[in-house]
Amino acid sequence: MFGPKIRNVFKSRWHALFWAASILTTAYCTVPSPDGGDDDDSVTQFAESVAARAGAQQQAAHKNPWAKDPAPN
Repeated sequence: MFGPKIRNVFKSRWHALFWAASILTTAYCTVPSPDGGDDDDSVTQFAESVAARAGAQQQAAHKNPWAKDPAPN
């Protein structure tokens, strides 16, 4: 496939360090950074309000799926 074979990478300590550094660099370059701006506060507040509403609805509608059904009277 791409790059050196795994057997060849770990024959030398320097090759292993270079391989590890390239993996970390690839991960660093592929993860997007958060947007920095004034909209972060409003987006955060909106997300918190949506989560609070969803949490309140979930608590009200929550039923234990493992609970026994009440016995009929």
